[in-house]
Parts: sequence; C-alpha cells; structure tokens
Amino acid sequence: MYAAATSVALVGGEARPVRVEAHVGRQSEAFKLSGLPDTAVREAKDRVRAAVASAGIRFPNRTVTVNLAPADLPKGGTDYDLPIALGILAASKEIPPLRDAVVVGELALDGAVRAGSHAFGAGVLSARQQVPCLVATAVVGEAASIPGATAYGVASLADAVDLLRGGLGTVEPARPGAPISEERAPDLADIRGQPMARRALEVAAAGGHHLLMHGPPGSGKTMLARRIIGILPPLEIADAVETAMLWAAAGRRRGLVVTPPFRAPHHTASKAALVGGGSGNPVPGEVSLSHRGVLFLDELAEFPRSHLDTLRQPLEEGVVSVARRGSSLDFPASFQLLAATNPCPCGYFGDGRRPCDCRPAILGRYRSRISGPLVDRFDLIVRVGRVEATEYSGPRGEASASVAHRVGQARAAQLERGQINRYLEADEGRESKAARHLVAMAVGNAVLTARGGDRVRRVARTIADLEGADQVEEHHMAEAVGLRGEWRDD
Repeated sequence: MYAAATSVALVGGEARPVRVEAHVGRQSEAFKLSGLPDTAVREAKDRVRAAVASAGIRFPNRTVTVNLAPADLPKGGTDYDLPIALGILAASKEIPPLRDAVVVGELALDGAVRAGSHAFGAGVLSARQQVPCLVATAVVGEAASIPGATAYGVASLADAVDLLRGGLGTVEPARPGAPISEERAPDLADIRGQPMARRALEVAAAGGHHLLMHGPPGSGKTMLARRIIGILPPLEIADAVETAMLWAAAGRRRGLVVTPPFRAPHHTASKAALVGGGSGNPVPGEVSLSHRGVLFLDELAEFPRSHLDTLRQPLEEGVVSVARRGSSLDFPASFQLLAATNPCPCGYFGDGRRPCDCRPAILGRYRSRISGPLVDRFDLIVRVGRVEATEYSGPRGEASASVAHRVGQARAAQLERGQINRYLEADEGRESKAARHLVAMAVGNAVLTARGGDRVRRVARTIADLEGADQVEEHHMAEAVGLRGEWRDD
C-alpha cells in the first residue's frame, strides 16, 4: 500500500517541493526512513509514532518505509513530521489519499502541530502550484498572506485527519494575515548636533548607499546607525516575501514583515555566520538575512580582515555563492552596509581634546584590518566628532518622520527611473558640465579612484533627488565629494 504527500524544502531561499512517499508492507513491524534526512528528520520516527497513538489511531504493525524525494536533496528540520504521519495514514487507508496539497508541521508527542520555519515556504509553493497547504494554526496567517496561496490551519494531527476525511472543500481557508510593521524604530530626534552625520544618514537612506562612520567613542555612531530603519521606506510585498524566505531557510521565522531587516552581528561572528555556509546543507548568513535591508557592522576594525574581505563580492553583485563538494548555492544578498569604527585602538586619534596614546605600529596594524578595496566600496565616509556641550543641552534634532518623508519622495523618483541610485549607471545627460568637470578633476588628482568617482556621482544624483532637482548641479557633486572623506588621514 502506497501513498504520498507533498512538503517543502528551502534551498538558497527558494521553496522546492519534496515528495513524501510512504509504503506499508506486509512484513513484521519496522520503520525505515530514506532521502538524505538530517538528525531532526530521522528522529521524526519517534515523534510520528507517539503522535499517531495520541490521536487515537493505531499505527501500522507492518514494515513502514518513508522516502523523501528527490533523494539527492538534503532535508533538514522538523517540518516533515506532519506530512510523514499523514502519508503513513493514507498508505494504511486511515485517511483519503493526499492529492495536490502541501503539508508542513512539527508534531508533539501529544499530537499537537507546532509551528516550524517552513510554513512560509508552503504558502509560496501553494501559490505557485495553485494547490492548498496545511500548516500549524499558529502560522496559518503567514502562509495565507502569500498572494495566491490557499492555507488551512490544523492544531493537531487529529484535526488534520478530520479535515482530510471531511474534505478540504467543506471548510473555509484561512484569511490572509496583514503585512506586519515592526515596532517603531528609535527616533532621529534623539540625536543632538552632528549635522554632517545626520545628512550622510539621510542621503544613505534615500539612495541605499553604503556608509562608513568613524570618530571617537561616545560620539553617537551606533545611535545614528540604529535609527536608519525609521527613515527607510517599507518593503514591497514581493521583497518582504523574498526576505522572509531567506530567514526561513536559516531556521528563523520572520513572516510578511514590511519593515526592512536590520542585522548587527558581533565582531566575533564566524565567516560562515557572515556570508553563509555551515556543514551539511548551507544556510544563509547575515548578508542574506539583511537582504533588502541594512547590515550594520559596529567596531568595524575589530572584525578579522579576512571576514571583511568576503563582503566585497556580495557588495558588488548582490548575491553570495556558497560552494560545497558537488553543489553550489546562491543566496541573495542585496543589502545596505553601514559601519562604525574608532580611528585607533584607544579611539582618540585626531580628537583635538584628548591625546591619542597609540604607538604608530599599533595604529598601523589596527587600520590595516580594513582593506583599501573594502573602504573604496563605501559611498559615504564621514567623521562623527564629539558632541559639544551647547549641542548636548540644546533642542532635539529633526524627527525621523519628516526625514522619512523626504527619503520616500527621493526613492519614488528613483524607482520611476527603474532602480535605486545604489545601482545607477552613469547618466551624463542628467549632470551639468560643471558637475562632470568637478568629479573628473577629483579622479584625475587621485582624490578618488575610478570606482569612487562612480559612487560619488550616484550620491550626487541622490542629493539632487532629495532637492527634487532633475539635473545634478555642481553643488550637488561638491557635497557628494565632501561626504566621501578618508578615515585614515584624520
């Protein structure tokens, strides 16, 4: 007796169908599981037995063979419990055959269906194949929120059995959950002084530009970085789905959240944690978890140089390739990089008020941790100096809401041209002659590299967009050049 159910595997942030095949033979009792399962999947045998017994159904006293196809695709996680159980029950004629349905869910020993990380992928597969999906009640809204998906929630294995015996057509599917906006981000009004750093943050948010802030401890670099989410436009639904899928592939639940992700890994994070990988089935790293959002690296010079240099390729290409023997996965990694660093180990080089006590050799080693090619990939490099006493006790700064309004208008103008300015190709037709001459002089005098010149032109286009100007003028280009300083020569 044979039956099959469809489940889902998340590979590189993409939902792929997995056929859960079950066969109940005539031999003595045994339970065999194949199809490249990991430890969590192999342990499903014990959970499924207990859950079936808790549902009041007799487990087949025969040889039960379960295969997860395609057999060469690694399977991981606990979301295969429910499709395995339903496949076995269908093969033993306890329930009707499972045709054209995607099933995911972890089983507790008492038969309850727990929410796993694959529910969002089940919704994506449901919409793509135009079939219903069964998921845990706790996450049915997430699956149903995928445009075109039809989702049913089950609280227990017994509920799933009753639903399938009665027929899916007799029950109304779940209503889509509304897109989620995360809790309000900290307000820019909390920042006192720092007009140049605030301007750089606004320009970075408007054009999606990479920003490096450097300065002494306590000057507000981290405070500024953590407030960028409050001025960024919300994600489009398609981008929110793509981001949620990457989180699910990493074993994390995000749901249909339209707030751009903000990730801030510690400087002790491993290379695999940053760019993805791991043993067995590779999982996305921080650069992919921040896809369509912001990756913030605080204390940049404390990261190992080899780790930082792995960011150079995804910064340029928007994708990171993780190669393993016999396979290679591409994870989307289109993120905005924000970084903050002190100018030296003690933090006070060039402060003007407190002397730096770092020896030249130590200072050189510290600064060499950030390679020149990586620094060249930052569009904006600004010094964040200490806050003056008059500024600290003065009025609050401009609120995030008003800054976000300008950023939103600038982004709208960019999207009308087809893409945000971070990816903009040179368009001399939108630059005045004086603006083109200014950036050419900066490149010719070795103030900027050729790549740096291109990045300055993109920033100048963003500054013009913030002003609502159709053409990049000389003062736009001059401000863009001024916002691209050099942190090594304070």
